Amino acid sequence: MENAVLITIGDEILSGNTVDTNSNFIATELKNIGIKVSQIFTISDEIEIIKHTIKSAFEIGDLIITTGGLGPTRDDKTKKAIAEFFNDEIALDEATFNHLKAYMEKRGRLEILERNREQAFVPTKSTVFQNHFGTAPCMMMEQNGKLLFSLPGVPYEVKPLIKDQIVPYLKDKFSLNYISTRIVSVVGIPESILADTIEDWELALPENLTLSYLPVGTRVKLRLTATGKDPVILQQELEEEIQKLLPLIKDNVIATSEDKIEKILAEILTGRKLTISTAESCTGGELAKMITSVSGSSKYYFGGIVAYATEKKIEILKVRKETVDEFTVVSEQVASEMAEGCQQLFGTDISLSTTGVAGPGKGEDGKDVGTVFYTIRIGEKEMTSKLYMPHLERLDFMNFVSQKIIQDLVGILINN
Repeated sequence: MENAVLITIGDEILSGNTVDTNSNFIATELKNIGIKVSQIFTISDEIEIIKHTIKSAFEIGDLIITTGGLGPTRDDKTKKAIAEFFNDEIALDEATFNHLKAYMEKRGRLEILERNREQAFVPTKSTVFQNHFGTAPCMMMEQNGKLLFSLPGVPYEVKPLIKDQIVPYLKDKFSLNYISTRIVSVVGIPESILADTIEDWELALPENLTLSYLPVGTRVKLRLTATGKDPVILQQELEEEIQKLLPLIKDNVIATSEDKIEKILAEILTGRKLTISTAESCTGGELAKMITSVSGSSKYYFGGIVAYATEKKIEILKVRKETVDEFTVVSEQVASEMAEGCQQLFGTDISLSTTGVAGPGKGEDGKDVGTVFYTIRIGEKEMTSKLYMPHLERLDFMNFVSQKIIQDLVGILINN
């Protein structure tokens, strides 16, 4: 079993009201046990569409996983479509009903058991994986050695079903390859030039290793993936190839293991016992959110201020009113004074500041949307930079700027 197809069922996904996070999670978990996702379908909850998509999916992959479309009523279209596709009938499964009853009883909700009784009706040919975090069970159907798993759509129900039941089942049933991955993070070199620089190395990679280029803002992540039977040997192969790569681009490499820039920063701050704080305006707390998303960040992150209003920059961060009057609030000078005030307020080794216009309207001082000044202050030294990103939507702007600031900080720390 090498290829999988994911099917996301639900009009709420197609309308854009709900983001499909399940596919990303499932694809990652399958990759870790050597199963590649070849295609992802997103479809409406209509019987004929579901049946047609399942047929197409079986032509592509050996494993099909559907999420969504499982409801508590008897006219549940997903379950009915699956039963029709496999020429099966739907009937009450006593084991599933007893599990449902125990689930309701444990939560003090027995009064709604009958309203959810239909969840215990499943195709008679199915193997049921009980859902310990919801009412809809997971159903597995088999055809000519190929498998279909039908899961509910709620992410906190999907994750334990995949991790605790489906992945272990697949590992036990099939002889699967291991897949190991390493990420090399590269900055300061355009992707096209990077590709030319490492072309000979890439072409000489062993057959069981593949390389992907993943741009993230102004950083390029080189994802090196190895496939094989022995995870120890795979890690050795990856390390050997990375050591061959580094001499070609060593001045542009900021990390060879961690994926996310905030985790790369965490390793550096923890290793050097440095502390950090943030003073944000146009990024609205995104910097603080990224830094604190890493487990153990309380060791180095002391706190942050989102001083959105100009008077709060003056009151809390001690930005001088004269500076604002002379240079405007979106300026190199204000960013600098915000960082200094933040560093003094929290008593940290490092402080980061942002002031700019995230949009959609111009700033109060007339600065164009997409303008931002940010300061990185380390001890008594600081670097203030300007970005102009008018093409980005508000939330994308906040994320891009925060990514860039942390990336710049990592680069400074690595080179000093």
